[in-house]
Amino acid sequence: MVDWNLAVATATRLVRPGPEISRDEARAVVAELRRHAKVSEEHVRAFTRMGTGDVHDTPVLVVDRPGWVRANVAGFRELLRPLLDKMQERRGPGAGNAVLGAVGGKVTGVELGMLLSFLSSRVLGQYETFAPAAPDLPAGTAPGGGGRLLLVAPNIVHVERELDVDPHDFRLWVCLHEETHRTQFTAVPWLRDHLEGEIQAFLAETDVDPMTFLERIRDAAQSLAGGRPEGEEDGGRSLVELVQSPAQREILGRLTAVMSLLEGHADFVMDGVGPEVVPSVAEIREKFQQRRAKGASRLDLALRKLLGLDAKLRQYRDGERFVRAVVDEVGMDGFNRVWTSPNTLPTKAEISDPAGWVARVHRTTEP
Repeated sequence: MVDWNLAVATATRLVRPGPEISRDEARAVVAELRRHAKVSEEHVRAFTRMGTGDVHDTPVLVVDRPGWVRANVAGFRELLRPLLDKMQERRGPGAGNAVLGAVGGKVTGVELGMLLSFLSSRVLGQYETFAPAAPDLPAGTAPGGGGRLLLVAPNIVHVERELDVDPHDFRLWVCLHEETHRTQFTAVPWLRDHLEGEIQAFLAETDVDPMTFLERIRDAAQSLAGGRPEGEEDGGRSLVELVQSPAQREILGRLTAVMSLLEGHADFVMDGVGPEVVPSVAEIREKFQQRRAKGASRLDLALRKLLGLDAKLRQYRDGERFVRAVVDEVGMDGFNRVWTSPNTLPTKAEISDPAGWVARVHRTTEP
């Protein structure tokens, strides 16, 4: 169904080269990022009051852009396996289907590779929650599945130069954000399984009938190309949203709330820890926010919309506002009740209404 090796080959071939840097400088960057990741672990735990003194078994990998591609293809392959098996069963074993499958798999592999090549130059770091271990890509072995923390060195160097900020401060600032994600999943044992369950429920609702899927793609293309009447419903949605069923949109609402919480919490933590350990944090935050808002180019903004990446940017903003408002009202320990169970996670509506979440989760029974 997907030629994964071709996806890796395509992305690796198309990926843009990183910034010019000497071998000695590259080694120094890698070593510093590893040190910052270790130091960040202590800062994040102290600030969030999450986790214990136990050493994480989830590795920190400093990678280049092709390394990020390989890691993400391995993760996609694992996560999408149930859906692809279902589609393969639906297709059947006929010779004609086998030929179509081979051709379709290569087309999909090329498309996925093109998408990953675009993203590989933009991601600074990533906690891979559903990471299968491989000889060149180790992963954690914690019960319920381990993960790994990726830091994409050339992208970090590129952005720190583009923003003209202190490189040592910026590298630590990035590590604080990504280490928060690692702490979220290692300190909250049920979170990974809950997130995987929601994603699998989303995939299970995928209509595997090719004609139906093509009709949705056609509708999406018409909408994005201006083929729908102005003001018609769905006109402002991304391609990702337009190919979803109503049931998937409901699941996506829950997933959006969780991702907004996780991303907003990470932003809140790195800014909370920052003033004590990152002297130029105010300058970094201001310049980085401006970069997020405007994008690198008009093409970048168009691709963001097409792929739904503008929604990702809203998650940072809305989630951080939620976390800040809750902490201001009930303190860090009060906020940490969000990690009690799936029932205490905020809904999509509560992300925009922190007081509503506080009232629901912290309500008390009158004597």
